[in-house]
Amino acid sequence: MKTPSFHLLVTGNEQLSGKRQDKHFAKVIELLKARGLALSQVTFLGDDEARIASVIADATRRGDVLLCSGGIGATPDDRTRQACAAALGVPIERHVEGAALIEAQYGARAYPHRVLMADFPQGARLIPNPVNRVSGFSMGDCHFVPGFPEMAWPMLEWVLDTLYPHLHNTAPPSEYLLRAKGNAAEGDLLDLMEAVLAAHPGLEFSSLPFRGNDQQEPHIEFGFKGAESLAASAYRQFEAGLRQRGARIEPRIAPSD
Repeated sequence: MKTPSFHLLVTGNEQLSGKRQDKHFAKVIELLKARGLALSQVTFLGDDEARIASVIADATRRGDVLLCSGGIGATPDDRTRQACAAALGVPIERHVEGAALIEAQYGARAYPHRVLMADFPQGARLIPNPVNRVSGFSMGDCHFVPGFPEMAWPMLEWVLDTLYPHLHNTAPPSEYLLRAKGNAAEGDLLDLMEAVLAAHPGLEFSSLPFRGNDQQEPHIEFGFKGAESLAASAYRQFEAGLRQRGARIEPRIAPSD
């Protein structure tokens, strides 16, 4: 089974105005990496219902796992719940269990405003909130949590560990690196790159040219990342091709992160 792409959506005008600095991007990379997964895309949006709905609809169509933080409160600027309902073509309705959790947490103070945070797109499943019991929600593979890191991060961990344990890969991918020196130029090596990628579907490949300075001569650093057998095979094929073209090769040690 192909692993779906993971897409992070961070919403909120405060992120784009600079009033708050995003912390979710780095944390989600960390959470995914700990489970042998990787982030494919990140999107930052203001509180624009139509734009948020468009991202949700696109992620659903592609089959991505969408992790969204922010915009599920009860204030007028929180539009993520409404955007999700619009994207999926369903109405907003009060979630009985979600409302009961809010009532248990706040008693009479749940009304008239806090209980609005239990109004979700029809058919939503709850994501438990360990901080104040005000749930997030899931629709298919789209998951919505508050913008507060102390709530969002354990809730996202719950999503990854409860809903996607079958995707976890505790064996980290292998990465092989080399530097090509001499007369190597990216434009002259495109055919070799394409041949290696065609022979190794699923390989993560990188090509980073360095123009040179007083300490180092010009070179290109190539990376081959994936399952051990895949990365090793691609590295060997590419290395052989470089040698045939007279390039000087310097093997590199892959970074630990």
